[in-house]
Amino acid sequence: MRYVIGPLVFLAGALAVQATGEPGIITGADQFEFVYRVKLPDIKGDARVWLPLAKTDAFQTVTEEALNIPMKWDKVQDRDYGNDICVLYPQPSDSDKTVEVKYRVVRKEKAAYPASSAETARYLRPEKLVPINETFRTLAQKAATGKNDDLERAKALYDHVMGRMRYDKSGTGWGRGDAVYACDARTGNCSDFHAYFIALARSIGIPARFAIGATIPADKNEGTIEGYHCWAEFLADGRWVPVDISEAWKNPKLADYYFGHNPANRFELTKGRDLVVDPAPASGPINFLAYPLLEMNGQVIKPETTFAFRRIGA
Repeated sequence: MRYVIGPLVFLAGALAVQATGEPGIITGADQFEFVYRVKLPDIKGDARVWLPLAKTDAFQTVTEEALNIPMKWDKVQDRDYGNDICVLYPQPSDSDKTVEVKYRVVRKEKAAYPASSAETARYLRPEKLVPINETFRTLAQKAATGKNDDLERAKALYDHVMGRMRYDKSGTGWGRGDAVYACDARTGNCSDFHAYFIALARSIGIPARFAIGATIPADKNEGTIEGYHCWAEFLADGRWVPVDISEAWKNPKLADYYFGHNPANRFELTKGRDLVVDPAPASGPINFLAYPLLEMNGQVIKPETTFAFRRIGA
């Protein structure tokens, strides 16, 4: 039995299905405009805003088509992951103004890809909401019993998370990427699914990491996007392997595909958790950054934020 992950074939669980033509995913490549829009509230007192600026990497080519930021701002990078971040300094005269960034994006389907050995240690360390403890270690060891290598062990953890959790955004506590909450409540959104997976993987020595952005709808060519989406990657056999467990939970027929692939209709905004930036938010390192972080007089406020897209060449 085997997994098909990118151009290489790994011996292990079950043969991955071909997902071409399945609803919700675009294989190969995708091209689109992505508009990130934030409407500021009434600004009273000292305020700052941190918002992500997407970057080009091996799987997405990003061009800023329009950058409409009608106030003082700086471009900085976080200390550990090199994400580009826009820091705004709105004044009372900027109340109710709209900030808009428009991107042109060419995105490729992602499969397993080579890793740098220098990256390994960073992605074994705990984070504020993704600790490493005996509970995670015990659960991970039990799930991975009898598995022979990191690819097989990670697949066992993937199956464990998909079987243990339920995608459910009711109540409170979900949406923070809190691995302990996810483990105990067994519910949450994509951030909770992947925080739990990352905690399990790291607890048994498998480096794993987090990324966040948006899913571009595959069934229409323009419109708004409901919100952010996030996913994870783990390291096996010298390669980073992408996984999307929450989407696999919602689309069981694609569970094999989402172990080893991200479809082309994705847009990554930032990588990593606990982002350290200068100037720093009063609330501390940024948990993760997709929606903007707005602090006013030391308090976190959620501004009105919308994502929109238009597919190019459709």
